[in-house]
Amino acid sequence: MTDAGLDSDDVDSFYEWEEADMSMTETSFKRMTLETSPNKNVLNHVKDFEKSERYSIDFDCNRSPWDRLSDWIQCICVVTFDLELGQAVEAVYPEGVELSEQEKINYCYLAFPDSNSGCMGDTQFFFRVRHKPPIPDEKSPLSSNKLTRRSPLYYLSKLHTYYNQNCLPTLSIDPMFMWGFVYFRQVKDKSLKRGYFQKSVVVTTKLPFPDFFSKLCGVIAPYYFDDRNPDLHAICREIDGWPAPLPGQTISLGILGTSIQLTIPASNGINRIGTPILSAESPSGTPNSDMSPPSSILSLSMCRTMIARVDPSLFQPLCSLLPYIHLLWELMLTGEPVVVMASSPDACSRLVVALVSLISPLTYCSDYRPFFTIHDTEFKEYTSKTQSPPSITLGVTNPFFSKALSHWPNVIKVADFVGDVSDPTSRLKKVLNMKQLESKPGVCTHYKPYLKRDKAFIKKLLKGVQMGRPAEVQDALLRRHFIELTQSFVIPLERYMAKLMPLQKSVTAFKAVPVLRPFSKEAFLTSLEDHGPQLTSGVKGDWIGLYERFLKSQNFAGWLSNRHEDMTRKLQALQLEAFCQTDLLLWSHGKKEVELVDMVLKIKEKLQRCDCPVNPIPLCDEVRAKLRYQLESLVSSLPEDLKLVLSTS
Repeated sequence: MTDAGLDSDDVDSFYEWEEADMSMTETSFKRMTLETSPNKNVLNHVKDFEKSERYSIDFDCNRSPWDRLSDWIQCICVVTFDLELGQAVEAVYPEGVELSEQEKINYCYLAFPDSNSGCMGDTQFFFRVRHKPPIPDEKSPLSSNKLTRRSPLYYLSKLHTYYNQNCLPTLSIDPMFMWGFVYFRQVKDKSLKRGYFQKSVVVTTKLPFPDFFSKLCGVIAPYYFDDRNPDLHAICREIDGWPAPLPGQTISLGILGTSIQLTIPASNGINRIGTPILSAESPSGTPNSDMSPPSSILSLSMCRTMIARVDPSLFQPLCSLLPYIHLLWELMLTGEPVVVMASSPDACSRLVVALVSLISPLTYCSDYRPFFTIHDTEFKEYTSKTQSPPSITLGVTNPFFSKALSHWPNVIKVADFVGDVSDPTSRLKKVLNMKQLESKPGVCTHYKPYLKRDKAFIKKLLKGVQMGRPAEVQDALLRRHFIELTQSFVIPLERYMAKLMPLQKSVTAFKAVPVLRPFSKEAFLTSLEDHGPQLTSGVKGDWIGLYERFLKSQNFAGWLSNRHEDMTRKLQALQLEAFCQTDLLLWSHGKKEVELVDMVLKIKEKLQRCDCPVNPIPLCDEVRAKLRYQLESLVSSLPEDLKLVLSTS
């Protein structure tokens, strides 16, 4: 079936585009910017990780119990409703996982729907909540880095640090937040005093993979609810047998007779196929009798396969908002306060992550909560009318929020059921005030868009609904459109940043590394006249006004900080390359011993920075080998007593 503007070949190409890894688009975007890291095959990355002395403990057979499980999840919680206590944690798996009191409170209140809708039967949703991580062991390799306890990176595990260093920026772990994936069941039960059975299975994790963990929880929870003797401890043993979540891999993960296939994109766009893991295994790859699940679980054949995505669905959550889709993109881009109201936690949680991903490949740096309740510790702060709402996107279901957040400038209320979105009567309307949202769904905003809507694109999507275009193709159309729009917006920023880099000839071996020139907002806005987004995008409007608003947002602050850090490390790498091109033995003639020792220590420190798990200097293996040779040659020219001292330093 075809329609105007999309023939059968286009449909096939969109299927191919959708099946292709999302990293390819983000990789092409990064290639248009200043290259800040060497193009190294991800196979070598993985081998280096596994063989590195720094990380050898993570792949050693003597690894502590549940270490591999903690690579994927924090724990599995069972939350029930107690007549005397209310919502309470009934059990935590595996045994030995200790949750703080605040974590228990958070998980309890977020594990149940926060509305009067009933939510009978089974309901799945997810949340993202603030997390206070424990202080790592002072003997950890991370403690030797120049990181203070104020730095969030200080609290990442060694493997998660490596993951962050090699994943796409939009998929990085924020150690200050924990994700929870909920499977809630509510059914009538006359044998209970309350008349209802109400219980949730919650999987908590630091990894931002909503689709994967929703599917995982959708496999685990029905087994727990329906089996006469459920053994969640055995489930944990299965997960503990999974390989590490390393970027650049496509792996099949076995759980209860189901294989879930997951591709984790790498920042360099290179992916490899991993070995399917169908049951718990020891680090050597052979079954471990002490860690294997019971035979009742292993007897299940791999009866089905699921494919999980790391990027959330866009079309299904946003289909009723298509006329305002460009407005929503601007709200996310500029970090405006937004609240999403729905009757079910499933609808609001999926819509919030869809909104945040609209600006990909740019990272959304403001806070966002897919599911937020009145019990959250920040409830008073967000509902206060004495101060402006913070830069955050909230998903709520409790009708109380209609009044509590009535002062918020941007509110989206979605309906329980989305009809034919090609029918104008079924689409959400733009309303003037919050009172109108109390009786019907719609969009209430005080924000005036800077850009005009791409009416032809919206018409194409609506036409696709009428013609029965597959949802996967619709999703691919929507994703590609906004990736290209975001790229057009960011390219002028990248071009201007490249001009702030010092000339390569100014980087020498024996002088301090030059610093980047400061970012001038005035100079950047002036540059838009000749190098603005009008060169790559057909969308019309006040682009300069949109940039002025963006430059005040947390998204810009986060982008600038990351780019400044990347480019500074690139300058440090250029200096090390300059060292390799210098004859240090010739330079050492006539130098005092103290100068030679200082140079040796300086080069050693730089090499250590190259191996640092957090923000290493991006240096290719060839340059690193040359630098070590230069270092050895310089040390060999020193007196024996100094050689001995330096060999032990």
